[in-house]
Amino acid sequence: MLSIFKRRNADEKPQKPAAAKASPHEREAERTLGELRERRRKRFRILACIDGTDEALENVRFAARLGASDECDIILLYVRPIDHGLASGGLQVRVARQNMLDWGIELPGVRDLRKAVEVLKEEGISPDEWPISSAHTDVWGDPLGDNKIEYQQEESGRSVVLKLKTAPDPASGILDQYELGPYNLIIVGEPSRWRGEFKSVFDAGVVQKVTMLAPCSVLVVRKGSLSKSGFFICTDGTARSLNTVKRAAVLAHTVDSPITLYSAARELKGRAAARENVENAKAILTRMGIEVDRTRVGIGEPAEQIIRHGSGHQVIVVSDEGRSRFERIFKGSVAYAVVRGARTSVLNVR
Repeated sequence: MLSIFKRRNADEKPQKPAAAKASPHEREAERTLGELRERRRKRFRILACIDGTDEALENVRFAARLGASDECDIILLYVRPIDHGLASGGLQVRVARQNMLDWGIELPGVRDLRKAVEVLKEEGISPDEWPISSAHTDVWGDPLGDNKIEYQQEESGRSVVLKLKTAPDPASGILDQYELGPYNLIIVGEPSRWRGEFKSVFDAGVVQKVTMLAPCSVLVVRKGSLSKSGFFICTDGTARSLNTVKRAAVLAHTVDSPITLYSAARELKGRAAARENVENAKAILTRMGIEVDRTRVGIGEPAEQIIRHGSGHQVIVVSDEGRSRFERIFKGSVAYAVVRGARTSVLNVR
């Protein structure tokens, strides 16, 4: 059922021109990579990002609850800065790589990934009991490079991956990791800052960059939201928002979370249309066999109304309008205004 929550196929690469002759080794590598991506497309893959703070462990807890099904894979990502001299501890390359594999000597990010695994265990997912594999990739001239440990359950095929990634900055690392995926959902923490649309062109924070540029849906987690209940799913009646309703409702239904459908009218005369929006959305979900707990409408500026009425829920769900950065400067974005101002977690569906 989670297959409806699709990601954009940004991982598909253009084929080489007919004139370019690939070697047998290259053809075998491409075939293997293609098979891997095809297997991943059949699963619901969550990329949960951590940064060493206790608050970021909430991202892992969210991932565990949304990804409790055997259809789901959870990838835990820590992005570390490029370190050409391996200044972090002054370790030799061989020792540093071994550290990632046996969880021995501490390195930035390793202890945090270990903490994240403990959170998964608290939530009922114990990957260290599954078969394990590891991989290393040289990147950016960094002695440590990219390293990962993958736990895979043989019966279900589900995976938990611990990824220590090297990148110039966290946002670049997260977006680059998507290209190695793909993923259905990226989970990030509460933004430390959120620039206006014009300033964001030049100076956006990590969460803002990821939310704006990620090809898939992004969940922005706020502290305390896990103690709340329910998905507050917004619709404006457009085809894009109705698609969001279906996808988010499937996710809510899978984790047994009550669903509230909401639509806002800017003026009182639009109230009837807003009511029609939620009733149409409810009818669609009823045909899908998904129960709706409540329907609500509001009058006023949409982002303000959504934040006001939705912040008491565990997750507010909004639909990305698909506007370019420059279109948002002139037209604004309800979705991004909600992500910026909500007092609970927000799922921006793309």
